[in-house]
Amino acid sequence: MASLPLVPPEVGRAVIDPKSYGAWDPLLDQFDALRSTAPVARVVAPQDEHEPFWLVSGFDEVMKVSKDNVTFLNNPKSAVFTLRIGDVLARSITGGSPHLVDSLVAMDAPKHPRLRRLTQDWFMPKNLSKLDGEIRKIANESIDRMLAAGSEGDFIPLVAAPYPLHVVMQILGVPPEDEPKMLFLTQQMFGGQDEDLNKSGLKDLPPEQISQIVAGAVAEFERYFAGLAAERRRNPGDDVATVIANAVIDGEPMSDRDTAGYYIIVASAGHDTTSASSAGAALALARDPDLFARAKADRSLLPGIVEEAIRWTTPVQHFMRTAARDVELGGQQIAEGDWLMLNYVAANHDPAQFPEPRKFDPTRPANRHAAFGAGSHQCLGLHLARLEMRVLLDVLLDRVDSLELAGEPRRVNSTFVGGFKALPLRWKAT
Repeated sequence: MASLPLVPPEVGRAVIDPKSYGAWDPLLDQFDALRSTAPVARVVAPQDEHEPFWLVSGFDEVMKVSKDNVTFLNNPKSAVFTLRIGDVLARSITGGSPHLVDSLVAMDAPKHPRLRRLTQDWFMPKNLSKLDGEIRKIANESIDRMLAAGSEGDFIPLVAAPYPLHVVMQILGVPPEDEPKMLFLTQQMFGGQDEDLNKSGLKDLPPEQISQIVAGAVAEFERYFAGLAAERRRNPGDDVATVIANAVIDGEPMSDRDTAGYYIIVASAGHDTTSASSAGAALALARDPDLFARAKADRSLLPGIVEEAIRWTTPVQHFMRTAARDVELGGQQIAEGDWLMLNYVAANHDPAQFPEPRKFDPTRPANRHAAFGAGSHQCLGLHLARLEMRVLLDVLLDRVDSLELAGEPRRVNSTFVGGFKALPLRWKAT
């Protein structure tokens, strides 16, 4: 039967509870116990508060689904986990679509590859190499801000949040004075479940209020980018905003909804995730003085540190897929129309793929993690993220002689985009 094996109720609750991802280690314990017996297992809500779904926690199974974009679709149902109340709200706002944002994340072929191709060259290493000098300048300005704060402070607001934000906004053509607005809206959209990021000041918001906060952020994004698109049509520039604003698909201008969705995914996903991984790398260096010293002396270690920080942090914690046909996965019979959660946190901590997965080990051979996804939906900005992190760490190591924790790091309470919301560090400048 498709309903077996069932995930234990406490695990099913934890997987969709944002506070579980804030706590982290207890959730990893639950994934370990489940994965060892059932890497694909059914989650059923006791009160029917969400549609049943298959939790995919094994690395091999997550990668198999990620690479099969014919059998496992993004569009028919929400590509991000949502309660039934959130699904109803999204459909009421969009006129029937489960996707508040009609972005690349929510598209399948043939539409998805057509739209992805519009900016794909922009985000390839050959083009990004031209930005190395500008990115290094922004990294130095970020470390200037950190050192100006004294000898200790919170790495998130000082460096990890503003640095990738400024890089992406430069690429997108958003003026610096609008960057705080972009950060605020991104934190509301991705961090709507966290009282420190949704700006409500309230703990334990009911699901309908969280959904309304997220929907409000999306609407504000759409208003902003409609203005930017109109401006770039009048005055084209050499930026991604111009490419999107003037895009033509099959001889027709891209629709307003698709245009807005494109802007939103580049503007939001392009910095919040890199912020999380950059903080993860800084945390690892602060906890391990030997690694810090070795990296300072030998920058060839940086690519390994970057890749391990991305795996170890796993900023994008899940995506959902819908089965287009009956299929077997991980020993289970998945029926056409079934909803699946690809849990990247679980996959990136699968000991069958990563020995001692909770250990930060930048020397892992062939660190083929799942944090960027795979297949046609592999992260569009993965090369940019790696470049930004490598440059930032290079500058940090140039300008700081020591780094250590000055308090307890705190993770974001979020089921979707996670990472760190506080990282108190102490440093000594060179």
